[in-house]
Amino acid sequence: MAFNSLLKEIEVDGKNYKYFDLVGLKDARYDDLPISIKYLLESAVRYCDEFHVLKSDVEAILDWENSQHKQLEIPFKPARVILQDFTGVPAVVDLAAMRDAVKSLGADPSKINPCCPVDLVIDHSVQVDHFGNLEALAKNQSIEFERNKERFNFLKWGAKAFRNLFIVPPGSGIVHQVNLEYLARIVFDDENGVLYPDSVVGTDSHTTMIDGSGVLGWGVGGIEAEAVMLGQPISMVIPEVIGYRLTGKLPTLATSTDLVLTVTKNLRDVGVVGKFVEFFGPGVATLSIADRATVANMCPEYGATIGFFPVDERTLSYLAQTGRDSHTLKKIESYLKENKMFVDYNDASFAPKYTKVLELDLSTIEPCVSGPKRPNDRVDLKSLHTDFKSGLTSPISFKGYGIKDDSKSVDVTIEGKQCTLKHGSVVISAITSCTNTSNPSVMLGAGLVARKAVSLGLTVPPYVKTSLSPGSGVVTKYLQQSGLLADLEKLGYFIAGYGCMTCIGNSGPLEEEVANAIEANDLVVAGVLSGNRNFEGRIHANVRANYLASPMLVVVYGLAGRVDIDLETEPIGQGTNGPVYFRDIWPSQEEIAHFEESFVLPQFFREVYANIEKGSDEWQKLECPNVELYPWDATSTYIKKVPFFDGMGVDAPGQSSIKDAFALLNVGDSVTTDHISPAGSISRISPAARYLASKGISPKDFNTYGSRRGNDEIMARGTFANIRLVNKLASKAGPRTTHVPSGEEMDVYDAANRYRADGNDVIILAGKEYGCGSSRDWAAKGPFLQGVKAVIAQSFERIHRSNLIGMGIVPLQFVEGQSADSLGLSGKEQFTIELPEDLKPGAILPVKVSNGTEFKALCRFDTEVELTYYRHGGILQYMIRKLIAN
Repeated sequence: MAFNSLLKEIEVDGKNYKYFDLVGLKDARYDDLPISIKYLLESAVRYCDEFHVLKSDVEAILDWENSQHKQLEIPFKPARVILQDFTGVPAVVDLAAMRDAVKSLGADPSKINPCCPVDLVIDHSVQVDHFGNLEALAKNQSIEFERNKERFNFLKWGAKAFRNLFIVPPGSGIVHQVNLEYLARIVFDDENGVLYPDSVVGTDSHTTMIDGSGVLGWGVGGIEAEAVMLGQPISMVIPEVIGYRLTGKLPTLATSTDLVLTVTKNLRDVGVVGKFVEFFGPGVATLSIADRATVANMCPEYGATIGFFPVDERTLSYLAQTGRDSHTLKKIESYLKENKMFVDYNDASFAPKYTKVLELDLSTIEPCVSGPKRPNDRVDLKSLHTDFKSGLTSPISFKGYGIKDDSKSVDVTIEGKQCTLKHGSVVISAITSCTNTSNPSVMLGAGLVARKAVSLGLTVPPYVKTSLSPGSGVVTKYLQQSGLLADLEKLGYFIAGYGCMTCIGNSGPLEEEVANAIEANDLVVAGVLSGNRNFEGRIHANVRANYLASPMLVVVYGLAGRVDIDLETEPIGQGTNGPVYFRDIWPSQEEIAHFEESFVLPQFFREVYANIEKGSDEWQKLECPNVELYPWDATSTYIKKVPFFDGMGVDAPGQSSIKDAFALLNVGDSVTTDHISPAGSISRISPAARYLASKGISPKDFNTYGSRRGNDEIMARGTFANIRLVNKLASKAGPRTTHVPSGEEMDVYDAANRYRADGNDVIILAGKEYGCGSSRDWAAKGPFLQGVKAVIAQSFERIHRSNLIGMGIVPLQFVEGQSADSLGLSGKEQFTIELPEDLKPGAILPVKVSNGTEFKALCRFDTEVELTYYRHGGILQYMIRKLIAN
C-alpha cells in the first residue's frame, strides 16, 4: 500500500497493535479537518493502492477546505454493512441471483460473497396484531413466524451460504438499537492487528443513528450496499460539512425528542441535503449518547448524509455502561487520541474549519410534536390543539384536510363500553421506534408518567390502541427492574414485540367498530407515536393525522384520547379525586435521572446480548439447505429469482436515448419512497392482491409489501400502490393513473403493462424532494420493472437518486426556477431525451416535448462512476462483469 510508511505501533494493556498515523502526514491541513472528514481520510490512506484508491484521492481529502466546493469524486470503503430484513431479503435474493448469473457466464459462483462483515437484524416483520394484554407478545411473535417462515428460512440459508453474513434472529430488537448497544466497534482491529475507525453503511436510512456514538454511518440503497459487500468502494462527492454548535442545557420540560424535532425543522429550513452535519460545542457534553443517537437517528428527516458526534469521554462511559470490556475502551481511547479524533466538547480551542457554522442554544428547546403528515412540520405542544383544528377545514395540503364539517362525532361501543369518536380522537398511541426506545431517559420518563397517572386514577379510553415495542431486551429489563413496566401495563402499554412495528406501518388492525366509524363518517383521527416518520398512509390507512412525540407525550395523549386538547388549561381526564392536568403527571429530570442511575445497568446489556445469535425455539427449528446455489421454488410467493440479470452478456450494453416516452405519473413535492413502494398491508383490490389470489393465497395471508420484497412479481405490482398517492394524471388520490393514448384511468401497474406491450417508454414527472424517506431500493427496482426510463424532478433525495442510477434509470432535474407546472406540462405529452455518447456528469440535456416546446434538464449523474454503472445497466451488472473479469 502507498502509505505503509505511516504504519505505527501502539501498545494497549501490553498488547501491540498497528495503525496508520495520520499525524505522521506532517500536513498542517490535517488539524483543521472536521473529524468526519478525518475518518474519510484514514480510509483512503489505509486502502491507497494506486488502483482503487489513488494518492490524488488522499490529497483531495486533505485539501478538503478547497475541494469541498469542486464536486470532486472520492472512493470510500466502509468497515462493514448492516441490513434489516425488509431490505436484507431482497439483497440476499440479488446475491443469490448474481451467483446464478456468474455461473451461467461460465465463472465461479463463489466470487459472489461478502468480503466485509455484514450484520442482518430481523426487525421489520412483527406486527401489532394483538395488544393490550400479557399474551400480545407471544401471539404476535407466533404470527410473525407463521407469516414469514419462508423468508426466515431463506435468510438462514444465506447465513450458511455466504461468508461474513451474521444474522440477528427475530425477537431480538431493532437494527439501529442493536447496532448502538452491541454491534458497533467504534474502533476496529483486523486480523493483522491494524486499528481503524468503525464505519458502516446500511440499507435503512436511519443507519445514521450510530453517528451518535462516533461511528461514521449512513444509509444507502440495497443495491449500493451489495456492491460494498462485494468489495466495491462507495463513490461519493467530497461533502460540505455543516458545523452545528450546541450551547446551554435542555430545560426541565424538554426531552431529546423535542431537541431532534427542532433540529429537523431547522436543518430542513436551511437545506443540508447531501451534506455532512457535525455537532460540536459545550452543549453536546450535556447530552447522553442516547440523546445524541436520537438526534443522529432522524438525519434522513433533516436531509443530511450524516449527523455526526465525535467520540468523547461520555462515549467511553456509555460503552462501559453497555457492557464493553475495559481493554476495548482503552484501545478506542488510545487510537483516537493518537490520530486526534477524540474530542473534549468543553474545549473552546476545538474548532475545525467547517463549511458553515449554525448555532442552537439547548435552553431554548420547548416541548413539541411534529406532524400531521411530515416529520419536519414541528408544532409547539401548547399550539397543537389550534394547529390541528385549523388544519381540519384548511385546503388539502401538508397541514390541511379540506373537511367541511369539523364538529362531526359518532358514538361507538367497544368491549361493552360506550365512547365517542370525533375528529382528533387518538386511536393509536404507540411507544415505538429505535429513535426513542434506545433512550432510557424518555422510556423511564414514560413509565413515570404512567405511574403518576395510575396513582391518580386515570385510564386510557377504550378506542385507543396502545402498544409498547422496545428496541431491545435491555429496555424490558430496566423497566421491569424499576417496576415501571407494571404501571405502563395498567394503562394498556403491554409489550407487543421487539421490532419496528407501528413506526414502519406494522400497526396492525384497529378495533372493527373504530375502523367502521372512521370510514363511515370520514373522520380525521390521530396517531401519536415515538417514531421518526409520519408520511401519509404510512402508519395506518385509517389514520390521517400522525404526530411524532416523545414516549412521555405518547402516554399523555393516549390518556387524553385526543390531540385537540389544550394541555395548559384543560384536564387530561377525571381521576379518583377530580380533574388531572398535564403538570400533575409530568416527572422531573431529577426523578428520571435517579431511575436511570439505579436501573440501567451493564449486566442487563451483557445478559441480553450473550446469546443474541441463538434466537427463539421457532428460529432454531428452521431447516435450510446447505448448498452454494439457492434452489428456487417456482411456486413461492415470497422468494423468487429476480429477472435483473436475465439474458445478461459479458459486455456492457452502453446507453440509449429515450424517444417519445409517455409520463406514467405527474406528481408534486415530497413524494416519498412510501408513496413509490409502500411497505404496509396489501389492499384486497390491488394488482398485487389479484396476483396473490391467482396463486391461491387468501386475503388473511397476504401479509405486507415489506415482507414480500423477495418476490418481484408482487413488488412490481405494488409500485405506486400507496392509497395516499396524489397524481395529476388521476381523478383522485390513490394508486391510479391515466393511460394517455387511450384516455382510460386504471391502476398504475396496469397502465405500465399496457405501455410496455405497445413498445412505449415511460418517464415520471415530479416536484421537489422526490424519493424522500426510507432508503428502500424497491422504490427504484419497482419503477424499473414498470419500464420507467427516466425521472424528471425539481430535486431528489440523496439515497433515492443513487438507487435510480443503480437500476439504470436516468435522474434528470429541472433547472432552477422551472417545474412541470411552470413549463405548462400536463403529463399527457410525449418526451424525447437525447443522451450524447460523450455524456459527462452534470451535463445539461435538452428535453423535447410533443407539443413543440423544449426545455433543459440537469443530468444528475454526479460522478464518472455513476455513469459507468448506468452504461452497464446498473451497479449489480457492473459488479458481475468486474468480478468475472478479475
